[in-house]
Amino acid sequence: MNLGISGRWAIVCAASQGLGKGCAEALANEGVNLVINARTADTLEHTATELRTRFPAVEVRTVVGDVSQEPVQAALLAAAPQVDILVNNAGGPPPGDFRDWDRNDWLKALDANMLTPIALMKAVVDGMAERGFGRVVNITSGAVKAPIDILGLSNGARSGLTGFVAGVARQQRLAGNNVTVNNLLPGAFDTARLQKNLQIVSQTQGSLESVTQARRQSIPAARFGTPEEFGAYCAFLCSHYGGYITGQNLLIDGGAYPGTF
Repeated sequence: MNLGISGRWAIVCAASQGLGKGCAEALANEGVNLVINARTADTLEHTATELRTRFPAVEVRTVVGDVSQEPVQAALLAAAPQVDILVNNAGGPPPGDFRDWDRNDWLKALDANMLTPIALMKAVVDGMAERGFGRVVNITSGAVKAPIDILGLSNGARSGLTGFVAGVARQQRLAGNNVTVNNLLPGAFDTARLQKNLQIVSQTQGSLESVTQARRQSIPAARFGTPEEFGAYCAFLCSHYGGYITGQNLLIDGGAYPGTF
């Protein structure tokens, strides 16, 4: 299926591995030129080289740094001739007990997982509207719908972003000019982040193998998701055919969420 976005430009944050990399690969497969970002230069350049090799017709540019920092945001925006697609993504804050977190912990979480995506959206959506095409996808978390107790920082910050998007996505200035803003809510995907959380849980609840198996069995699909299938979902939302989907929180979790709505 041709998604109708070949030749467009996308910024994909935290794209050197995991779900961000899955999104970058899926967009590149559709002929989308990329500006990708990550904090670690070696990992980012390795991913960029891999993408250039696999998709030689696609231009791939890199910006190293913490995307929550304004100079890095400015460099990202300057690296693309125009921004047609924005994929906001950032590693979640550390798990723990809310009794141990101070104000600085909360501010860091809000900065990375709420305020930074909002700043990047603010920078690009009006230009998208003027050109008559724009797609914003925020990678949040399934915990927005079903909070996880040890991920309180993430629950709070990502829920704040979710509330903001619910309003801005429905502005006729954006939706009426073919600019969509949606959130993708991943469940348990086979990424370094998941492995780290499973290791933390295993410190108090059994071996890593037993904890991992129990987590798999708690999912109706009986497996973890892959970055490749997450990326394909993202690419469709960014496509020509995604123009009638906006302001949505789309859960991808193998059926783990037990609710009807």
